[in-house]
Amino acid sequence: MGVSSSSPGTIDDYIAAFPADVRKILERIRTTIRRAAPQAVETMSYRIPTFKLHGNLISFAAYQKHIGLYPAPTGSKRFNERLSAYRAEKSTVRFPLDRPIPFTLITDIVKLRVKDNLSRAKAERKKKGKRSVRR
Repeated sequence: MGVSSSSPGTIDDYIAAFPADVRKILERIRTTIRRAAPQAVETMSYRIPTFKLHGNLISFAAYQKHIGLYPAPTGSKRFNERLSAYRAEKSTVRFPLDRPIPFTLITDIVKLRVKDNLSRAKAERKKKGKRSVRR
């Protein structure tokens, strides 16, 4: 299972390359991300679906046995415990296709990433503003 050797041009193209059962999951993940971050822009990056909001917000990809979500944020102790069952690497989570996908957790991941990205963008604007005042 997977995307053909030619790069998909859109998220729709990417999702269309998978079997119906996986397409359904990918569409629901896409919808979940859109609802959690309605201001984010959809794009393809590194040949996988990506949402951007003041930089990379979240990406997802389907594999033979799981769906990967990148990057995985670090949050409160309770949040990290919820995420630990799916964390594959420091910034990667994997949702096995043979188990129910935790869409509520995906919503929480995206909302935390939005908060982090907006906070970073605000800090950058503040930093740039201080530089221009000094001149």
